[in-house]
Amino acid sequence: MRSWLLHGLQPTSGMHDEHPGKRHSWWQVMCLTGVDYFSTLGYQPGIAALAAGALSPIATLMLVALTLFGALPTYRVVAAESPNGMGSIAMLERLLPSWWGKLLVLVLLGFVATAFIFTITLSASDATAHILQNPFFPDALAGQQVPITLLLIAALGAIFLRGFSEAIGLAIALVAVYLALNVVVVGTAVAQVMSHPELVGDWQDALTAGHSSPLAMIALSAVALPKLALGMSGFETGVAVMPQIEGDLEQRVKGAKRLLTTAALIMSVFLIFSGFATAVLIPHKEFEEGGQAAGRALAYLAHHYLGDWFGTLYDISTIAILWFAGASALTGLLNIVPRYLPRYGMAPDWARAVRPLVLVFTAISFAITILFGANVESQGGAYATGVLALILSAAVAVTISVARAGRRGAAAAFGLISVILAYTFAANVIERPDGLSIALFFVVAIIVTSIISRATRSTELRVTGVTLDKEAKRLIDALPPGDLRIIANEPDARDEAEYAEKDRETREYHHLPDDEPMLFLEVTLGDTSEFESEVAVRGEERHGYGVLTARSAAVANTIAAILLHLRDTTGRRPHVYFHWAEGNPVWALLRYLLFGGGDVPPLTREVLRVAEPEPGRRPAVHVG
Repeated sequence: MRSWLLHGLQPTSGMHDEHPGKRHSWWQVMCLTGVDYFSTLGYQPGIAALAAGALSPIATLMLVALTLFGALPTYRVVAAESPNGMGSIAMLERLLPSWWGKLLVLVLLGFVATAFIFTITLSASDATAHILQNPFFPDALAGQQVPITLLLIAALGAIFLRGFSEAIGLAIALVAVYLALNVVVVGTAVAQVMSHPELVGDWQDALTAGHSSPLAMIALSAVALPKLALGMSGFETGVAVMPQIEGDLEQRVKGAKRLLTTAALIMSVFLIFSGFATAVLIPHKEFEEGGQAAGRALAYLAHHYLGDWFGTLYDISTIAILWFAGASALTGLLNIVPRYLPRYGMAPDWARAVRPLVLVFTAISFAITILFGANVESQGGAYATGVLALILSAAVAVTISVARAGRRGAAAAFGLISVILAYTFAANVIERPDGLSIALFFVVAIIVTSIISRATRSTELRVTGVTLDKEAKRLIDALPPGDLRIIANEPDARDEAEYAEKDRETREYHHLPDDEPMLFLEVTLGDTSEFESEVAVRGEERHGYGVLTARSAAVANTIAAILLHLRDTTGRRPHVYFHWAEGNPVWALLRYLLFGGGDVPPLTREVLRVAEPEPGRRPAVHVG
């Protein structure tokens, strides 16, 4: 069972460059992210009609403009600057060093989790709503929203337990059928509008009756725009699945840009025509709760104009793509989580394998579905909050990136996009504050879990490899046969007096003869927020003493790794000599967890004990 669960476990090295599964053409990967993006046609026209009324076509045009001239150019830059699927998170991580960068990533991962998990649960819940509203569905099963939704989520998880290829193949079939049926439905609706000009006149009368001027219409449409933001839900998943695009790095970037552009253009065309047709053809009362077009405007038109049999076929296609919309979100999570949390030491090693993560995300989706009763409307606020937060973070990251590159015109344009998206995000939070509360719950949960995980893993070796330069090897080879004796030194002035005093004290405390050859080992701290790293050891002679130097995120772990490396490469047992540190041991432990220092001698010994369970082969630690 363990072997099956951890199949495909990825090593830490190389995780930023390689994807564990088979790669596919860009248009095939577009279908995987498209099941999320295109599936919003199932409910987007109804949301627009409820939010803006007769103004919904105008509000939809504004959404399309924001998509094509805001989100699309933003994510084309993101794809070029983060081609390994890390998205805007990786770009923002580079802007802040050390722990601030890690904290920012954890916060953004909270919004990623909100957007992607609620993509799974909300889409499955909406698929269930389409099932229950179909005229041929048995009345005896009415009211079974939660069990049906749980069944859909379980089926989605089962597909991902089998592998990525199955998910891609199913996505291609679903998207092809769904878009073809939408062409028929939307084309029929447009034909009905053209053949009944009096309906257009009624819509125009309703438009002018409630709004005094075109400027007022635009202003009110802008107010309603944040409620339509779910129509941009596919961009972050579009870059998250980039590692699945075949080809080298340059080809992957080109493929991702084609993916994003093609998906945005297809969706924009459908949104424009469907938004106008549903506003003209469907009475407003049918969009309200309990109405026949509530959450299923295009399905209503399919049944009304093409009959219940075709409408049922359209329902089946819509249900399938809504159910599978969670596939793109799950793919994004499976790509992003293993690339961050294990690297930060903030998740167990099994988080680098696909199947355990699928089980975890499926369990979380189960809990949310039960908590919200599989209700689409109650989940919409959290979904929109997560989506808008990610798009806003991408716009900010791109603005800063192009500004640093000296492209002032582009920086001004992306800055304007950021302002518009910030307004959209703020308006959504004010309108539905529960969405932000849910997102913050995910943020806090990820941060707390990460801190606990990092603390419990603090005595792991944390060094992925040790390399010695020529001088370091020469100093070690020059030592006579026998045990290796190393003095751990915290570098200060690094003058002759410092080395002479440390050498004298070590020999005196540990009763070593004056002619016993010894080397100094000095480890200085680098970025202490990093969990794992490779260590490069340099050798030098200072004032007649041989000194090995290294730089890393944690002193104790690095000393232990170097000792084990010397044991394995020389076949000799290393002995390391310390002095006891002064101060409170509790504070020393906190300094170790946060800043990589602390009470080094006992921590070095503990790391060695965990890494080498056999005492006879373990490097010896001496403290005086």
